[in-house]
Amino acid sequence: MTIGVLSPGAMGAALGRAWQRGGARVVTTVAGRSARTQQLAQGLEWLDSFEAVIDAADVVVSVVPPARALTNAEQIAQAAQRLAVRPVVADLNAISLPTLDKVSAVLTDAGCEVVDGSISGNPPQPSGGADTRIYLSGKRADLLAGLDNAGLRTIVAGPDAGQASAIKMCTAAVYKGITALMIQSLRTADCHGVAEFVGRDWADMLGPLGADAPTRIAVAVAKSDRFPDEMREISATQDAAGRGAVLYEEIARVFEDSYGTGLGDLNPEQAEEVTELARVVEALRSPRVT
Repeated sequence: MTIGVLSPGAMGAALGRAWQRGGARVVTTVAGRSARTQQLAQGLEWLDSFEAVIDAADVVVSVVPPARALTNAEQIAQAAQRLAVRPVVADLNAISLPTLDKVSAVLTDAGCEVVDGSISGNPPQPSGGADTRIYLSGKRADLLAGLDNAGLRTIVAGPDAGQASAIKMCTAAVYKGITALMIQSLRTADCHGVAEFVGRDWADMLGPLGADAPTRIAVAVAKSDRFPDEMREISATQDAAGRGAVLYEEIARVFEDSYGTGLGDLNPEQAEEVTELARVVEALRSPRVT
């Protein structure tokens, strides 16, 4: 099986290497991408263009920020039509069911079968460690299941498109929601001069979650240029379920505001090195430079 990864960011590239370890050929393109993306994509087979990936792949995997999911689907569909190829497309993006419907319509019109998917956990590592889970649903949901290996587990969520995306919308609502609460509470505590006490209380009461709060917050803010869109996808999912849209609209604003601080100047790899609460507090006080 040849898998085309679009695009090879931290998650997409790590998944690609995991699928290689599972026996697949994995192709991607870094044409026009940053030096950081080129570094992240080391170990994958690089092709010259987006179209070359579409032409070579049996399965095209879309792993992009939520705001780009529909645009990426349109580009895949257009390339497939120009090349007269019909790869299966696995959409693994953090998107709502209404957005998935739009993505599926675009790809289906181009003759591409769509697999609904979502990712839970950090990028998989060769050594295993934390378990990265890929949820898939729909008629071809077992497509990637045979490629599991250390650190990567594929779970079939059900026969209906939308089930895998719904899992992501409900799990990310908790995981990222908790982090947003921490960010908001820490910034408030700093205004009252009690951030140190709050951090100690988290470590005492929340176990590893509290102890890892500085790094968790730093990494989240470093990525929070994309998190507001994901929070609004969660909001749309909850609203469609009759649960209202207000809560995650406000959480989106928390991430937007925090990205404008000094932590927003870090890339995720730099943020992983932040372990001191005092450094996090100081960076959240400062405006973003770049």
